[in-house]
Amino acid sequence: MADAMPPRASLGAILAVFAALGMASFGGGLPGWMHREVVRRRRWMTEENFLAGVALGQVLPGANSVNLALYIGQQLRGWPGAMLAAFGILGPPFLVILGLALMHARYGELPGMAVVLGGVAAAGLANSLTVGLRAARRMQGLWPWAVAAVTFVAIGVLRLPMIPVVLVVIPASVALAWRARHAA
Repeated sequence: MADAMPPRASLGAILAVFAALGMASFGGGLPGWMHREVVRRRRWMTEENFLAGVALGQVLPGANSVNLALYIGQQLRGWPGAMLAAFGILGPPFLVILGLALMHARYGELPGMAVVLGGVAAAGLANSLTVGLRAARRMQGLWPWAVAAVTFVAIGVLRLPMIPVVLVVIPASVALAWRARHAA
């Protein structure tokens, strides 16, 4: 039985969802929140299409979450969707962050401020790890794990610059994926 067509997202719904995501995601972890809203709750996109956007957002220059928002908006409604998703992710949170920066400049020395910010960062990290584990469950065969391990060692352990590592790893990974697909 074929899957039902996902509901078409209106431009207003894209703006509202991404504005809400931007406002609710302090501390990071936006891809996890985007997955919950776009794939699980609204079913606007498949898991595979979303994970392709996550991968693309990570290899392109710029903020991963903004790249992912642009990708999702473009997939849903073309360039108008992309622009509204990016505006929703960036606009309202920018105003809140500006206000928080002003408050921090004035009240940043209060006891407990570092604890609050640490808690927010921990929640964002956990959300990011959740998305990574979802992607890892879809990795089949040895080569994706080998590419992930090489990338982790090169960047995380050896502290090599990310851009040159990615420029080498991406073509190798694509070639391995193509070879594995055509060997089957």
